[in-house]
Amino acid sequence: MPERTDPSTAPIPAFANPTSGRGKEAGEAIAADPRFELHDAGPDGLETAIRAAAEGGATRILVAGGDGTIATAAGVACDTGVELALVPAGTLNHFAKDLEIPLELDEALELAASGSARGVDIGFVNDRPFLNTSSVGAYVGFVRTRERLERWMGYRFASFLSGLRVMTRLRSFNVQVQVEGKAKTYPTAMVFIGVGERETRIPTFGGRVKDGKAGLHVIAVRGKAVARLTALGVEAVARGLAAVRRKPELDAFLVEECTIVMPGRLSYLAVDGEILRMPAPFHYRLAREALNVVAPPPQNEERASG
Repeated sequence: MPERTDPSTAPIPAFANPTSGRGKEAGEAIAADPRFELHDAGPDGLETAIRAAAEGGATRILVAGGDGTIATAAGVACDTGVELALVPAGTLNHFAKDLEIPLELDEALELAASGSARGVDIGFVNDRPFLNTSSVGAYVGFVRTRERLERWMGYRFASFLSGLRVMTRLRSFNVQVQVEGKAKTYPTAMVFIGVGERETRIPTFGGRVKDGKAGLHVIAVRGKAVARLTALGVEAVARGLAAVRRKPELDAFLVEECTIVMPGRLSYLAVDGEILRMPAPFHYRLAREALNVVAPPPQNEERASG
């Protein structure tokens, strides 16, 4: 077992994904800060580079990127026990926002260098880590279409057009969800799995419930309801969030682990906004407080100590 490096004397190993939204800018800020040592590792070499730093004795690493990049780093951090500090540098940065990690570069770097780590939950699908959400069905088509459209237009308008396309091509299929040895089949166009309790109303559907329950929140949206859900989402973009406050028809429950059986041996799924193709069935599990993240203490903890 290598000796752990004293974080008070050694610079913190840092990694940045230059292809993420603010990745290049974040990398430049990290390189200029003597508290960190920026390592050159592309997206394909990130996992290997982080593991090498952890095995070399680092107690904390810094990663700048979006949710997908951070999820890759989180898997290694869980395996090695190293603390994970973040600089939110993606498009949406859901995970960092949920943990109230500053979005400003200088504030995020200060927290990364001097903040304390706390345990947070992380999900796995077929042993692939995810921090926020995973889904099968309609949302996969939405993301694939949006990614193609983003080559020619902005994220917001690409999302709007992708939603319209999903509505016109929507189809239901049967998905079997297995929990604790019991199986139930849902006719659905989308199954959504979130780490932690999630909102089930438009316009906040899928967002993390503040101070919500722990677990994997499985949400099976009924076929016709997905069309309504998408329509409400488009309406929210067009008219504003306050104009839309409705709840789609769905089945929802919290579990520690479950298996989703899909038609066919290989299937596409969305994981933290990225599209992957994996062998089915998909086995989901929750690892409670398995990831040590440098983040501000929860607000309820601050109130209790104040």
